[in-house]
Order: sequence, then C-alpha cells, then structure tokens
Amino acid sequence: AVPILQELIGKGEEEDACIELLSNILEVLYKAQKRAEELRAQPGAGKGQHRNRGDTELGKVKKHIQLILEQLLHTVNRRVIVLDRENTLRSHYVACMAAILSQMDKDHYSSYIQAFPSRPELMDFLMETFILFKDLIGKTVYPSDWMVMNMVQNREFLRAINQFASTLTEMFLSNSSFELQLWNNYFHLAVAFLTQDSLQLENFSMAKRNSILAKYGDMRATIGAAIRDMWYNLGNRKIEFIPGMVGPILEMTLVPELELRKSTIPIFFDMMLCEYQLTKSFSRFEDEILRKLDSEVEGGRGDEQYKQLFESILLSCCQRHSELAKPGENFIALVTGLLERLLDYRAVMNDENKTYSMSCTVNLLNFYKEIDRQAMYIRYLYKLKDLHISYENYTEGAYTLLLHARLLKWSDEVNIAPIQGLHSPSLHTQRQLKEALYNQIIEYFDQGKMWEEAIHICKELAEQYENEVFDYELLSDILQREAKFYEKILKVLRPSPDYFAVGYYGQGFPTFLRNKVFIYRGKEYERREDFEMQLLSPFPHAEKLQSTSPPGQDITGSPGQYIQCFTVQPVEEAKVWFKDQSIPEQITNFYKANHVQKFSYSRPFMKGPKDPDNEFATMWIERTTFVTAYPLPGILRWFAVTSTTTTIISPLENAIETMMKTNERIMSEINRHQNDPSLPINPLSMLLNGIVDPAVMGGFAKYETAFFQESYLLEHPQDQGNIEKLKDLIAWQIPLLAEGIRIHGWKVMEDLRPFHERMEQCFMQLQAKVESQYGVREMVCFEDRRSGRPRSMAWGPDWDRMSRTGDRQVTEAPQTPKLALRTSESEDRRNERKENRSSTFFGHRRQDLRQSISELPEPKDEKRRRSHNFSESSSDAKQPPANRDAAGAQPSATGLSLSPTGFGGRVKSASKVLPPPRKISPMVYETFLEQSNATA
Repeated sequence: AVPILQELIGKGEEEDACIELLSNILEVLYKAQKRAEELRAQPGAGKGQHRNRGDTELGKVKKHIQLILEQLLHTVNRRVIVLDRENTLRSHYVACMAAILSQMDKDHYSSYIQAFPSRPELMDFLMETFILFKDLIGKTVYPSDWMVMNMVQNREFLRAINQFASTLTEMFLSNSSFELQLWNNYFHLAVAFLTQDSLQLENFSMAKRNSILAKYGDMRATIGAAIRDMWYNLGNRKIEFIPGMVGPILEMTLVPELELRKSTIPIFFDMMLCEYQLTKSFSRFEDEILRKLDSEVEGGRGDEQYKQLFESILLSCCQRHSELAKPGENFIALVTGLLERLLDYRAVMNDENKTYSMSCTVNLLNFYKEIDRQAMYIRYLYKLKDLHISYENYTEGAYTLLLHARLLKWSDEVNIAPIQGLHSPSLHTQRQLKEALYNQIIEYFDQGKMWEEAIHICKELAEQYENEVFDYELLSDILQREAKFYEKILKVLRPSPDYFAVGYYGQGFPTFLRNKVFIYRGKEYERREDFEMQLLSPFPHAEKLQSTSPPGQDITGSPGQYIQCFTVQPVEEAKVWFKDQSIPEQITNFYKANHVQKFSYSRPFMKGPKDPDNEFATMWIERTTFVTAYPLPGILRWFAVTSTTTTIISPLENAIETMMKTNERIMSEINRHQNDPSLPINPLSMLLNGIVDPAVMGGFAKYETAFFQESYLLEHPQDQGNIEKLKDLIAWQIPLLAEGIRIHGWKVMEDLRPFHERMEQCFMQLQAKVESQYGVREMVCFEDRRSGRPRSMAWGPDWDRMSRTGDRQVTEAPQTPKLALRTSESEDRRNERKENRSSTFFGHRRQDLRQSISELPEPKDEKRRRSHNFSESSSDAKQPPANRDAAGAQPSATGLSLSPTGFGGRVKSASKVLPPPRKISPMVYETFLEQSNATA
C-alpha cells in the first residue's frame, strides 16, 4: 500500500482517498505503539513475557514507521509545498506530516539522515524542510483558536528542528563542509519559531497559559537555548553572520520572557567582540542594530524591562573586556537613548490626539540627526510632515519639509538619499528634488498665511531661474507668485496667534513631558478654554493647577498628573532693519508674534501698605520670561522651555509700561482706520471713551496721585527720571487722542452723536489739564502719495526696552535732539520739493473752544491746509500770532526733526504750575523737535 500511496500522492491523484488511507495507517500505528509501550510499562514486566511481547510489538511498529518515513515523508512535504494555501487538502497533508514526525524517535532520524545517498541530496532535503517549516509557522494552516492542533504541530516541529540542528553541527560545520546558507536558514527558522504568535503566552488568559505550560511547556526557552548554543558553535564563522543575523537575534531578545532575554542578550556582545577583533570596530553591527531596533520597537516589541536588561547585561560584559569598555559604553548609551525615544513614540503613536506623537517624532529625528543617520532622519521628517498636514498645521509642515530641502544642493548630482512622500520617481537629481520641495513648501506657507517665509523661498527659486538655469518662463511664474504674497501681507486679515505656557508636573507623565514646561502656539481665534480641553483629553485623570506659580516638590514628585496652563505674551526682538523706518503695522505685527523665542508672563501682587483708593501705588509685577529651545513657529507648534528668569517691576515702572501700551493701542487704531475707512467704529469708541472719561476707567489721575506727589519723590529720589518719563507719556497721549477723536467724529453715526459730543467735552477738559501741567505736544505724520494712505505710525524701538531687560530704574537723562543744520539754499529747495512730492503734513494747532473737534476738515482737505493743533487751551488763552501759523504750516526739512518711525513733533512749555520736562525722553521717540515759546 505504501508504494501505491507514494505514487498517487506524487502525481496528485485520488488525493482524498490517499489522505484518508494514510491517516488510518498512521492512526493504527499510533495505537499499536501505545499498546506496546503500555505492555512494557506494566508492573512486573521488567524481564518477563509482557516485556518481550512489548518489545516485539514496538519493533514491528518502528519498522512500519521507518518504511513510511523513507517513502512518504519527503513525498508529503513536496505535496504541501506544491499545493496552494487556499487548497483545503493542504491542512490534511500537514496533519499527516505532523503525525509521521510525532512517531519518529532518534533512531528514525538517524537512519533517515544516513539513508541519503549523497551529501548534496541531504543538504537539499534540509534546505527544503527548513523553508517549509518556516512557511508553515508564519502562515499556519489552522485557525489561531485551534490551540491543540497548533501546539501539537509546534511540538513536533521543535523536535525535528533540534534533530536537524545536530545534523548541521556534525556534518556541515567543519571548514571543508561548512554551508553558510544552510546555517542561515536554520537560524531564521529557529527565530521564526520562537517569535510566532501562538507561543507568546503573555497574550493569553491565565487559564489558557497554565494549560499550555502544563501540557507542552514554554517552547520558547528550549529553542532559545538551542539558538544560543548553535551560535557559539560557529566559532570563527560568526563574522560571516554579521550583520545579517543581528536583526533575527534582536527580534528574539525582544520577546518578553525574562529568562530568555537574560540568556540571549549576551550574543550581542559576542557579535561586537567578533567584529572588533577583526576590524577594531563594530560599526556594521552598530548600524544594523540601530536600523532594526527602530522597526522592531515601532512594530510593538520591546519595553522598559528590556532597556534595563540590555544596558546592565552588556555593560557587565564590556567592563570585563578592557578594549571594549569605553566604545561599548558609548554604544550602550546610544542604543538605550534610542530605545527610550522609540518607546515614548510608540506609547503615543496610536492616540487620537497626535500632539504628543509629533513631539516624540521630533525627538527621534533630532536623535538621528545627531548620530548622522540621514536615511532615518528623513524618514521621520516625512512622518512629522504627514502628521502636521493631517491637522492642517501647514506652517509647521512647511518648516519640516524645509529641513529636507536644506540637505540638498542646487546641483545635478544624483540624489542618493531615499525619496519619501509623493514625489515623482523622475526626480533623479538634487536640483529637481529641491525645486519640487520648494514649490510644496511655498504652497504650505501660503496656506498657513506665512507669506513672508514664502517670499524668501520664492526669491531663492527666482535666483536659480534667472542666473543658473535661465528659465525665464518659470522666473515669470515665481515672481508673480511672490507679488501676490506681498499683496496678501497688506490686504488679507491675519490675526496674531495666542501663546500658552503648559507645565506637565508629576511622575505620572511620560519622560518626554515629565516636570517640563512648553510654550504652545495657538491656532487662529483659538480660545484658552478650547485649548485646555484639547490639552487634557489624552490625560483624563490629570488635575489642572489653578495657580500660575511653579509647583513644589509635593507636586513634581507625586505619582499623579498635574497640568498648568496660562497665556503668555511674545517678547519681540528688536529688528535692526525696522530702525529709522515708518512701516505699516500689517508688516510689523507679523514680527511681533512670529520668529519669537522669548515669552513673558506678568503676575501682579501687592506690596507694602495697601491704599484702598489707589491700588496702583502698591501694585508690583512679577514678570517671568521663558526662553524656548527654538523660535516659534517651527517644526512643532510648541517647544520646551530651556531657561526661565524672573524680574520685579515696580508700580512706577508698571505705570510707564501701561501708558506705553495704551498709546500704542491708540496709534494702532488710528492707523487701522486711516488705512481702511470701512472698519467698524465700536472698538475705537470703547478705547477712546475709556481713556478720556474718568468715570469709566479713572484715567491717569491715579498715577498722578500715587507718583507725582512730593512725598513720593522724597522717599524715592532715584525715580526722578521715570517720573519725568511718565509725565512725558501722558503729554504725548493728548495729540494721539485728538487724532482718534477727530476720526471718530468723522465716522460716527447721528444716533451716537451725543455720545461723541460727551467724549469731546471730556477730552477738552483733559487736554487743558494735561497741557497746562506737562506741556503741549504736537505731532506730524507723513503720507505716502503712491498708495494714497498714511504710513503706519509706530513707536520707536526703545519703547518696550524696560519690559524686556527688566531694568528696575531708567534714570539716565534723555539726550536733547539736535536740529538739522542748514547746508545750502539749493539743498533746502530739493528737500522741500521731495517733501511736497512724497508727503503732506498734518499737525495740531489750538482752536477756539467754540469750534468742535468733529467739525475739523477731513484728511483730504487737510493736505491743502496748514497744520492744526487740536489741543484746547483755557478760555483766556490767546491765539498764536499769525506769523507762527504761516511759518509752521509747511515745515522744511531743516525746521522739523522727524523720529525714525516717521513722526515729528514739537514740545511747548506748560502755562501753569508744573514745568514741562526740559528734554524729550528717548524712550518715547528717538528724536523730537524742541522749540521754545519765544521762538514760537
């Protein structure tokens, strides 16, 4: 029957009947073998009749099994290989193969191996068997819940693998008979067996795990020990398996079984030593383990225990070897650092909120950049870019792509780095790829409203098209795109983002967040409440801290999770190219909230005796300045804080800052309404009324009460300079308010006319009081005829110096601006023609109290009128002489000193008790025109 089965199975004929017959034969033999073993095992059968009978029966069974083994095992194996995976007969053949293997003992294996007529035929059989077993392990023919069938198959495969391993050692290890591919197939088969899902007991329930251990044991430990022994048996041949076997051995050591890890991790040191003895380095091993570790951990393998074991075991091994002690220590630090970042990344990569995935991705790409692994660096760059684009973080996506583009040259060198993303395979050269990246970056910057950045990229492309490749058609296209970006800067509304400081305190957070503070860049119109809700969603058990002060050890060392969140203000760096320029606020506003690395938070507190009627006298400010690792925006919407400083702002300094900001707000509103007359008037109404009507905000009378008394100056003589500065700021607020009220009167609706008239009356009283005490300030502004709109008014670059540097006192005497010297009459005429050609002057002059501010001529009429002073004097004040009006109507370039921001002004003495400041503070404007009443 057996030869007939061999012939039919080999031809694939009558397979159902053949399988059934073979199954019956194997079942009969199995039962006969069991009976024979029972006879031998009966009590008292040691040397009696039952023992002899049992041996006889067992011998007959072994002969039948030997016959089936010699004639059918190879045939059945071949049939399993030939049949498709979907063929239902395949699982039956595998069952028959497992049944044959289960009835084989050592003698059967030995005789079967020796029966091969030649060594090449034996090697072919072993290669074929290893490949077949690996295939059946990776894609089992039985469902995963058929535990018994799978475990029986694994048990028999394990026995066969160990038997064949002995054959390898005996017949294929010596120098003359060594077969690299055969050994390589063995190692890959053994590792595949060890790492298969059906043997990972930690994934099963406790009951199922105990059942498997009781019946089959933990087969992973057995095969792991065999792999280790086979590795050490290789001797000098080990170098031939480096780096090829690094990945499989790593995969084996990552299996979460403690004893297995302890016994197999030392193989890594043996690999390092083997390569080091030959080449005096282990760079090939290092490169391979770093590359494989990335994919293995991302695939779900590895944990904190493995990181600790890897570090402790290999450090112990390296320290026993003098030459490998230092390089081994560096290598171990490198791998554990990578493991830490990979574990952090894997922990958050599947979260719905991808915020922390982005942070971990940046940690990884920075790590690969530091160790100069460009392929892995680029791989994570594109992972980060894809995350950003999925969340519509186009600005951050552009900055991320820019990192790849900066690695490329404007050359026709072949691009050897791997091309990620959706780039066309036709991008063979670095120039082609860089150009494609730049166009994508420009598109992302456009979508993120970062037109200034897009313009920089356009300029670089234009340079290439014009001077390198001479493609004028592309040059025309890129210049048109650049022009549109300039237009968008001036015409498209672009709200400034808010910034938030977020602290993660407590040991319950991952290591990349634990007890760290980050500055986050909010999205357009994002409220802090919405931001906090999104922030807390990945940590449902976290507690929100209500205080903005840094927490103590009881919070940072606790096992819980505490999140602190509050709004911070960007601290603008001084821009050198803005100095001495009058620049539209659409341009300057961008730099106030972008390319920022410093952020401040001000916390008010009371110090000294409290004045219930005037809190400003005792209100101090604790200002904390945060410095981030990188400027925002960047490749993330947030960056970690690297340093923190705290300064204390006195009540007087706080008052100066408040006045500065108020004046800036007034000026900003004036600019906005001059540039766009269609804007709604409500914000301007609220701003002006809150300043001029004491019943609303109290005005600056509180400052006068707190700081302008002789008693305060006697107690704080060092504050003399700051007091004069505050007076100067108050005086300069009057012409700003005058212009704001004029615009308000021009635009106000008739139903709000009474409100406007009330505001005018309050302003006149305020103006009379301030000018009598602190002097008169006159302002001029120049208008750009090319655009038909006024140039932006902006404070000088030193206005907020104190808030940046934290200087407690600014008492240096302001320098008196020098008047421009007359050089020649022809130069005067040229300056006058230039001024008449490019700008018109509007100023302020005293008007009769009976004339309403709202009745003054509109800006277009003012271009043809002499300058006016909107400030009102007391009822007995006299009008200036006519010759002064004539002289001051159109000042020449030599008669008027302009500030670097486009402002010019005059300072007149006060007519009442308090004298005006004798010099203009440089903290207000860098240059002011000083004229005395006598020359006026």
